[in-house]
Parts: sequence; C-alpha cells; structure tokens
Amino acid sequence: MGVPCVRVEREAGEETRRRLAEADLVAEGYEIAVEDGAIYVPVTNPSAVPADLDVVEYDAPARETETMPADQIAFEPSYERIGDVIVIDEDDPERARELADAIMVSDLPARTVLNRASKVKGETRVRDWEILATEDDATPTEVVHREYGCEFALDLAEVYFSPRLATERHRVVEQVADGDRAFDMFAGVGPFVIPLAKRGAETVGVDVNETAVEYLRENARRNGVEERVTAIDADVREVAEDYEGWADRLVMNLPHSADEFLETAVRLAGDDCTLHYYDIQHEDDLYGPGERAIRAAAEPEYDVTVDTRHTVRSYAPHELNVVLDVRLTR
Repeated sequence: MGVPCVRVEREAGEETRRRLAEADLVAEGYEIAVEDGAIYVPVTNPSAVPADLDVVEYDAPARETETMPADQIAFEPSYERIGDVIVIDEDDPERARELADAIMVSDLPARTVLNRASKVKGETRVRDWEILATEDDATPTEVVHREYGCEFALDLAEVYFSPRLATERHRVVEQVADGDRAFDMFAGVGPFVIPLAKRGAETVGVDVNETAVEYLRENARRNGVEERVTAIDADVREVAEDYEGWADRLVMNLPHSADEFLETAVRLAGDDCTLHYYDIQHEDDLYGPGERAIRAAAEPEYDVTVDTRHTVRSYAPHELNVVLDVRLTR
C-alpha cells in the first residue's frame, strides 16, 4: 500500500527532511527510503507540504520500533552498557529486580545485568557485583567492550574499567604522534595503552593487578599491536629504574592517590615529556593541589608548563574528576 512521500534527489535529501521535520510533517511510523538516486520522505499531511516539493505515493517500509527498558517500568531508568553487560546502581531490591527484568525483555543487546554491590575498593580497584540476570552462567561478568575502533576483553569482577572515560581517552590518544614512547603507570586492561599503540606509539603498561595485565596482553593481540605493547605485572615504582628517562608521554589515571607516584613519574620522564595527571578535587580548588604536587616533584630538574586544565566528569557532590596535561622540559 502506498504512503504519501516527498520525493527529492539524493543531494537534497537531508535539507528536505529537515524542512519537513521543522513543520512536523515527517511520518515517524515509516522509514525514509532511497531508490534510483531519489529519497522518499514519508509525510503525515500531503496537503501541508510546501508547494515546491513533489508528493508521490511510495511503498515505504514501516519503521520497526525498539522496546526499551523505560517502556516497561514506571520510573526513569539509569544504566550503562559495557559490551553486552548492562550495569545498574540501585539500592532498592524491588526497583533493581524490576529494572533488570525490563532490560532483559527489551531490545537492548543484553546478556547480563549487574547491580553495583560495593564501591571500588582495594589496591586493584575492583568492586562487588550482584548478578540480577544472565544468559551465561559460566562467565556472566566477562565481556568484550568496543570503543573508537578498539576492543577490550575484561572481567568486571576482576578488573577496574569505566566506559565513561572513553571520550577522555580519545582526547589523549589524538595528541600522540607515530613513534612516541608512551608509558601508562596504572594500565588496567589497556584502554589507554591499546589505542596509543594503534596510533603508532611504542607503549609500556604497568599494573599491580595480574589479571588485568593478562587481559592487557590479550587485548594487544586482539587489536594487532602486540609488537608495540610491553605489559608488566608490578608496582610501577619497582620497574622505574628499567625505564628511567624513557617516556615522551605518561598517563597517571589513579585519582585520589596519583600524587604518591609523582617521584616515579619524574624518573620515567624523558627530556621533553607530557604528563596526563588525573585527580579528584573539591570544586573550590580543582587544579591547584595537583599542580602544586607536580611542581614539587619535578622542579627544578624540569620546567613545568600546564598546557590543559580539563574537567573530565562529576564524581560526587562538589567533587570533580579533573586532568592536568603538563609538559615537563628538562
């Protein structure tokens, strides 16, 4: 059965769609179709279409609507996706169960629903999880996450990983040139290391979590960069001697305690090194504590120049996760 559609040449398709949308004339129940170099935009009221546009009958396919969790429950859900694992943070057991059930019957690609059962804790920064639903009893917390052309295998019960930092990681990676030497002092499963290596950098990733380092090595293989990645299971302070003066770029993503490792960072830094220093501070003085700590550790051996002061995300009431991009020049 034909549907009234505006027919335009492909080149004018987006402009025409926008005009029709602004006039509230696009029929949302049908797909916009392309055929023989022309675009067909379904419309709700042919008589209201501007006179300079042609309306024809066309067999436009009906739009397949997705069922989302919000369609199934009476409250606004909050969740994040890590691959096909959905993570929620609900203190109320009834709400948690209701949301998990809604997620599993929705069109989200969900294999497992996890509820945060603790804060990040311990030296390896992992947390406890409540498994609310799963289609994989063997490894419900293991997942493959993809971002910016890289894929990362990980087990959320064994390693720390935050998909919320994807944009920040990409910001750092875009600053790297082919042949740079990049050192991630708290590397985890490689969310900085792998894209840095794909960018052409020679990379070293160190972490005290043995499982995370095993995943880092696997992810280097997955992404075809194993020849540019050295993964080390250790406290970075124990291996600094082997890489003294080596790094063109240092990543210090350990908020709350990165300042304890600044002397090590200075040992690792080459003659001209960029340091990405992550911190969590009160809104009254977001960058001052980090900058003072860096200067205390690096001066007078290095000239210290803060290139970027950047807020990454909100962390808690009146507290923000921030980063300082600092150039150290010997």
